[in-house]
Amino acid sequence: MDDTMALLRALLRTVRMARNTASLAAGLPDDDQVLLDAPDERLGPALVAAGRGEYGAVATLLAATREAAEWENRDRYTTRLAAFALSRAGWFDAWRSDDPQDPDAAVVRAELAVCRAWRSPARAELLGQVAPLISAAAEGAPRDPVPWRIALDHARGTNAPHAEFEQLWAQAVRRSPHHYGCHVAALQYLSAAWYGSHGECFDFAERAAQDALPDSLVQALPVRAAFAFLTGGGGSAVHRRRLDAAADLAVALSARYADADPWPAEVRNLLTYVLVRLGRWEDALEQLRRIGPYATSFPWDHVSDDPLGQFLELRDGIRLQVASDRPLRTRTAPRNGDVPYPRSEHDGRPGPDDH
Repeated sequence: MDDTMALLRALLRTVRMARNTASLAAGLPDDDQVLLDAPDERLGPALVAAGRGEYGAVATLLAATREAAEWENRDRYTTRLAAFALSRAGWFDAWRSDDPQDPDAAVVRAELAVCRAWRSPARAELLGQVAPLISAAAEGAPRDPVPWRIALDHARGTNAPHAEFEQLWAQAVRRSPHHYGCHVAALQYLSAAWYGSHGECFDFAERAAQDALPDSLVQALPVRAAFAFLTGGGGSAVHRRRLDAAADLAVALSARYADADPWPAEVRNLLTYVLVRLGRWEDALEQLRRIGPYATSFPWDHVSDDPLGQFLELRDGIRLQVASDRPLRTRTAPRNGDVPYPRSEHDGRPGPDDH
């Protein structure tokens, strides 16, 4: 009898998957339309020009972000340009040679040096040599928080004590109190994987999110803390309710941006990973639709050497899981006087005591 029931359950699951999977593809781009780390409409042409060995478009773009105090864009562009220069440095070498005092070249140079050091087996030694470049970048653009974000990353790699970290953090927030990149760098320093704990990491993230500006990506810091916990390999426990609250906050933030918007793409990719780990499959499918064609390396490069392939594989897995969970036919609405099916206080998600 038990074998028969198990076979029947497996059969019903297969039928549900077959009937539901195709309909769940609605709103999802085809695999060949998905892009990894696609640049926005301003950075894209600058990267194309840099690929030809020309730095003028890059210099103009970064100068515009500095003059307009577009610190979030400046940080993103600096990171992407340094990553590009790791493999194709001709345009950057020409820029430095032609204009060695350019403050925008200085910040890319500092980021590039830190990236190279982090990738080297001699990381600690190389990072120790980078400090003058970070100082030069900070002096070249005194209002810019990006050199201080780089300094926070540098502090994490050089085993800087908390007192030094606090000094750097004070300099960063003095320039831009709600700068997302600086908050992420600080969160990493305070994580259990480095010099803090899961509790310290969540406390920092939740305080920052509470104080954040409307629609600021800083509101996604708690879901980054949840990611750090879920990938941390143990340590002190974090209550399930706290993890769900972090995900809920990021879901609400994601809903305030247009679907297929490249700006929140990394947050949405990260949120999808956390939702899957929490078993919130329907919510994860919703984020896939909001992501559209914009896959990002983070967080998938933490679990695979092929982040795009991992993202596409997970998309299929989420669709199959949701399809198998959905009933073959929809229940009719309760008649007057009938008692509807009960729902949990988590809108169908398991409560904290269920895990």
